[in-house]
Amino acid sequence: KILSPCRKSPCRRAAKKDKKEKKDEAEKENVKEEDIETYKKRKIADLENLGRSGGVYVPPFKLARMQKEIEDKTSAEYQRQTWEALRKSINGLVNKVNVGNIKNIVEELFQENLVRGRGLLVRALIRAQMASPGFTHVFAALLAVINSKLPEVGDLLIRRVILQFRRAYKRNDKIVTTAAIKFMAHLVNQKIVSELLALHVATLLLERVTEDSIEVCVSFLQEVGQAMEELSKAGCQAIFERFRTILHEGEIDKRVQYVIEGLFETRRKKFSDHPMVMDELDLVEDEEQITHEVDLLDDTIKGEETLNIFKAIAPENYAADEAKWKLISSEILGLEQDDGSDSSEDSDEEADAAADRRAQEKILDFTEQDLVNLRRQIYLVIMSSVHYEECVHKILKLNIAEGQEKEVCTMLIDCCAMEKMFNRFFVLQAERLCRLNPVYQDNFTESFGVQFNTVHRLETNKLRNIGKFFAHLLYTDAIPWSIWAQVKITEETTTSSSRIFIKVIFQELSEQWGVKKLVDRLREDELKPFFVGLFPKDHPKNVRFAINYFTAIGLGVLTEDLRTFLEQANAQAAADAQRAAEERAVEEESSSSSSSDSSDSSDSDSDSDDSDDSDSSDSSDSSDSS
Repeated sequence: KILSPCRKSPCRRAAKKDKKEKKDEAEKENVKEEDIETYKKRKIADLENLGRSGGVYVPPFKLARMQKEIEDKTSAEYQRQTWEALRKSINGLVNKVNVGNIKNIVEELFQENLVRGRGLLVRALIRAQMASPGFTHVFAALLAVINSKLPEVGDLLIRRVILQFRRAYKRNDKIVTTAAIKFMAHLVNQKIVSELLALHVATLLLERVTEDSIEVCVSFLQEVGQAMEELSKAGCQAIFERFRTILHEGEIDKRVQYVIEGLFETRRKKFSDHPMVMDELDLVEDEEQITHEVDLLDDTIKGEETLNIFKAIAPENYAADEAKWKLISSEILGLEQDDGSDSSEDSDEEADAAADRRAQEKILDFTEQDLVNLRRQIYLVIMSSVHYEECVHKILKLNIAEGQEKEVCTMLIDCCAMEKMFNRFFVLQAERLCRLNPVYQDNFTESFGVQFNTVHRLETNKLRNIGKFFAHLLYTDAIPWSIWAQVKITEETTTSSSRIFIKVIFQELSEQWGVKKLVDRLREDELKPFFVGLFPKDHPKNVRFAINYFTAIGLGVLTEDLRTFLEQANAQAAADAQRAAEERAVEEESSSSSSSDSSDSSDSDSDSDDSDDSDSSDSSDSSDSS
């Protein structure tokens, strides 16, 4: 049921109107009784007591006129009006600061009483940074200049930012936490606060690993990473090792893993997208900067929030404070101008001198520093990558000059050799590079010869890793099998280390392929010329050595052809020996028969001579008888 509102009776309305008229008349009488000056002061106090905004809008010209009409410049009312003007001025200057006008804003700020209004300045900076995190580096640069002249302002802001971070961290407020750590990062970049605070923050965020804490810590290190690499390299390395451990554990979301990989990519680029300090914002010399050391978990830290609230002081103290600030302000502004002119002149002179020296001198570097830097860069790329395809992609983007591909091959082999156990991460990169660019295939082929010739210098573990490295490249056909052309297995041309090296390769091939496929590969007609040294047939001694070697390593099946060849060779040798013996026997028989014939002919000749003698004697006897 809808009820109609009750209406007031005409008598009640008339009574209320009479009451209001009587109140207005009484107020007019009171105004006449008190003088005009007292009335103005009372109205101003009433307006100021309504709150920070004054309760109602007072036009600036009217407010200025009311302040001008106050004769006592040290009274509580005047101090309050000055406080409000100071607050509005500081807020306006902080809100309009940017890279282009920061020097002008600094000069205008030093004209305000920053000792009295340091709480207002710090509050304005924190609020502006929270509202516009993209200008954090500008606010930090502004504070760096003020901190070099008024260290108490910098100390107060650091303490309030730390307290803000603590509250946001306990409440799991990610937005406020991100803004707070970004401000702390740029305070470290400007050297307003020690780098120990940055290490403490990163350690705290990674103590209890969550997706939000990792994202916040990554954003923090992106901002402060370049400064940490310069100021505390060991601490920065420890933080990144913690990130690498988190990645290897694989307990976080895929998206967060990509965030961490992006951080490693930023570090590989040496934080080029997040510079420590922009040239336009590098306004304070190192010797003039004052660095504060504040503990993140210090329970005695106070924000001194009372500095944000107006509090009237004694008139004589107020006048003395204003006079002291005028002296300090004039001194600071004078030093700022002198320092600015001197630094600009010095920088111009130094730039001109450096240009002249570069024009006159030509530096020749015989230290191979470029090569050392390239190797360091390749190593960092390899060790900072999570997946081998990512690493190959980064290596190909390094813009390696022609002829320097060998350094990549050497670095992959060395990294694989240094592992305690064989890691396929490195050889997969080598395989991928060989398939993408034939130049890397040629370099790995050349590297095999170098490693085989110097294998006696390696420890057993390194030797085994390198052997498996090349075995992988062989059974994936990443490198040609013609590399075996430079190997000859004989007792004179091999050492114990080289024989172990070959054993590791062939045993790995047999495990991956199986003995049958390995035998088929070794019997291919196109590849047989390259295996002449592996299975020598030049001398029975070398043949027997190769057979014994492969049999000893459990791959005697590879020597069946050699065994057949050796049997045939032995049979041929035996046949040749028998044939030679038979020829010698025939020669001996022929020589003996010829000697017997010559002896028979000599006997017959002697008999004929004897008969002739007897006949001649008989004829002489017959002639005598006749």
